[in-house]
Amino acid sequence: MSTSFVQALSVGYEERVRSMRESIARVLSRIIFYSLLLLIPLVAIPYGAVEPWWESLFECTVFVLGALWIVEGMLSRKWLVREHRIFLPILLLILYAFVQTLHLPPGDSTGANLKQWSAISADPYATWLSVLKLLALTIAGVLLIRYTCSRRRLRALLFTLIIVGLASALFGILRQTTQHSQGFFLPALSPGSGYAQFINRNHFAYLAEMTLGLTLGLIIYGGVRREHVLIYLAMALALWASLVLSNSRGGLFSMLAQILFLALLFTFAGVKRERGTKGLEERSSLRRISRTALLHPLIILCLIATVFIGAVWIGGEALTSRLETVSSEITPERSAGNGSVGRRDIWRATWQMIKDHPLTGVGFNGYWSAIPQYHDASGESTPQQAHNDYLELLASGGIIGVIFIAWFLVLLIKAIRRSFQAADSTARAVSRAAVVGLFGVAVHSLVDFGLHVTVNALVFTALIVIAVSGRREIMDEKQNSESRIPQFSIKETL
Repeated sequence: MSTSFVQALSVGYEERVRSMRESIARVLSRIIFYSLLLLIPLVAIPYGAVEPWWESLFECTVFVLGALWIVEGMLSRKWLVREHRIFLPILLLILYAFVQTLHLPPGDSTGANLKQWSAISADPYATWLSVLKLLALTIAGVLLIRYTCSRRRLRALLFTLIIVGLASALFGILRQTTQHSQGFFLPALSPGSGYAQFINRNHFAYLAEMTLGLTLGLIIYGGVRREHVLIYLAMALALWASLVLSNSRGGLFSMLAQILFLALLFTFAGVKRERGTKGLEERSSLRRISRTALLHPLIILCLIATVFIGAVWIGGEALTSRLETVSSEITPERSAGNGSVGRRDIWRATWQMIKDHPLTGVGFNGYWSAIPQYHDASGESTPQQAHNDYLELLASGGIIGVIFIAWFLVLLIKAIRRSFQAADSTARAVSRAAVVGLFGVAVHSLVDFGLHVTVNALVFTALIVIAVSGRREIMDEKQNSESRIPQFSIKETL
């Protein structure tokens, strides 16, 4: 009797301890996830968090949440999920960027017992700051993948991104129509300069096109309920209008590319679904597709033309004047004097830098320090960025850095393809909508550097998490069939 009683007490104690551990783990899970959601609008407010002290605050907050993740993992005995593998190349890239900051001897003496030490990076301190920022963004992505573990949380993440973009758009329209003096809630905002809370109009365009692509994707691919479609259309219209009024040439071009991509993805996805039928029903579907496929290019062209004409009409003379300056940016002719900072000149100078440092680059965030010896403009107009994130990646990280990014893209594309094949229709819709937003950034990055802004990089990371969410839904369905433990599965539209 005494032995049985002791065993019963032991079992009861273990059950209480386990229940307490699970309760604490659930509380920490909520704190981490909703703190990340709260961090997105907080980072968006002060100019997109471009000032050093705001960037530091963002990084410290993420590192604290990362520490809570370790504690929660010790309690729940689960730190990682399958999708975390896509961040492995980024972690190696961060390690490589850290190596760029190290001062290494060249191997020969310049004096009796004196060696000249140097680093790969042209500015080791700036590269070290980029290491911290990229590490914080990676940890944020890891945490979002880990804790976006239910339909409710996925919906909360989607709403947060859309509301942040919409609030910025409405603030931009309000500022454009009412500001007449220096400062507009934020002291550094000047009349006629930048847009919304951003100092640079192109930085706002990045945020607007990501949230616009996400919103339109949810509408087109069936990610929202029918009774909510008009609400989402109204939000998309506000985002579109603000993007046009910002007069960002790259933003307008990226928006048109997004619409084309959205239409093509919808068309080919529809054809693929139809090909899954059999028999006479399959043949009739194929005939219907063959008839409508002839109209698809015409419909897409009409849609793009309508959007472009509407954009020119809304943007007015200001947008037209901005579009007329595109040729001066890319034509071989330079403007008078050596103060030209046209993109063609910057790209030419960047390419010369790449040829001199093809393997290791000049260090992440070290571009500004190395470019003066390649760019012959005056010191006052020396470029700080390459205005092309692909060229700047090659210039900063060299071939080694490009290899890590290419590896990351391969893993990401594989994960997205599996998300597109999710059994749940809403999971597919959400994943495709996120990809539309990512595609806009990929296009805009050909001519700008908006991902250098913290809030844009954070929203971009969140879109990656959403894009691979359907893959997690497939994996969890398999787990459900084996363990019968409730897991992440999307069952309703948003």
